[in-house]
Amino acid sequence: MSLHISSAGFTLVGHSRIRSVASEWESSATVKRVEDKVNLGASGLKVTTLGIGAWSWGDTTYWNNFDWNDRKEKAARDAFNASIDGGVTFFDTAEVYGSGLALGAVNSEVLLGRFIKERKEKDPDVEIAVATKFAALPWRFGRQSVLSALKDSLCRLGLDSVDLYQLHWPGVWGNEGYIDGLGDAVEKGLVKAVGVSNYSEKRLREAFEKLKKRGIPLASNQVNYSLIYRAPEEKGVKAACDELGITLIAYSPIAQGVLTGKYTPDKPPSGPRSRIYTPEFLTRLQPLLNRIAEIGKKYDKTSTQVSLNWLITQGNVVPIPGAKTAEQAEEFRGALGWRLSDDEVAELRSLASEIGPVVGFPVENL
Repeated sequence: MSLHISSAGFTLVGHSRIRSVASEWESSATVKRVEDKVNLGASGLKVTTLGIGAWSWGDTTYWNNFDWNDRKEKAARDAFNASIDGGVTFFDTAEVYGSGLALGAVNSEVLLGRFIKERKEKDPDVEIAVATKFAALPWRFGRQSVLSALKDSLCRLGLDSVDLYQLHWPGVWGNEGYIDGLGDAVEKGLVKAVGVSNYSEKRLREAFEKLKKRGIPLASNQVNYSLIYRAPEEKGVKAACDELGITLIAYSPIAQGVLTGKYTPDKPPSGPRSRIYTPEFLTRLQPLLNRIAEIGKKYDKTSTQVSLNWLITQGNVVPIPGAKTAEQAEEFRGALGWRLSDDEVAELRSLASEIGPVVGFPVENL
């Protein structure tokens, strides 16, 4: 079973642009204002307008060229600290990221827990919002499986509770028990809020209603959503989130790095991503990428920042791009504090619509 389903994407830009982004970011007067936080649904939990996904941390099956080492761990640690220094304090991980079943992998929850502990030793008052996920594996049944998995995650993270606990994908069976488990976790004080991930409109409404009967709000639905993957809009998920007051958390918001402009038909991404973002697809993508870059120049923003801002302008969306380095984390922050015009938002959508579909994760259709 493929487990490649969370927030990810990366960005590399020229050295001069990195310096420019860093300087702009450090000088921003809005870095830690309350306006940079939003409510997750009706849960009462506030998180930063943009978060960081930790899918790539420790992974050797999809990211990191199948290799994890001390240098990459240091880079991930730097990304974590740079995010917090810039006021971005919401981090998303999962029990299956960096699975112990993969050779050389290190569990992402373990790494995030390690980074949090180190940071708190230096800055005890720092507030960090942590989200993680339950894997709906076929051999897991009932509400107790959710609580057991959550306690294991807390152990790996080194925390007494997490801010947001999510069902990573719909189970083949046992979903009602899983939803019961989420409610139990809230009532036991193990989590502040609960959500789902990769849920269709129908399943989302069912989960919302089941938790509502216990007086527990469904805070979020984390789905694949970007300028070139708009299935949440097309299949009614985004509209349902808006209607029910559920926050949409967008993973792969820069399409696993493709919307950064780094990749070309002659230089496609490596590894498993090459099967999705082929030279043929990247050829069709070039007019959109060119226009994103043009708009970015108007605002003195990178393509990454324009792509993230496009998502934020949709409303009720918290993007969680994956950060492998401090430079990427700093660049993401530049997506905040400004806004594309309505005409630009519509133009980019129109150009993206001409490209054709991108492959998503099959469980979205369960």
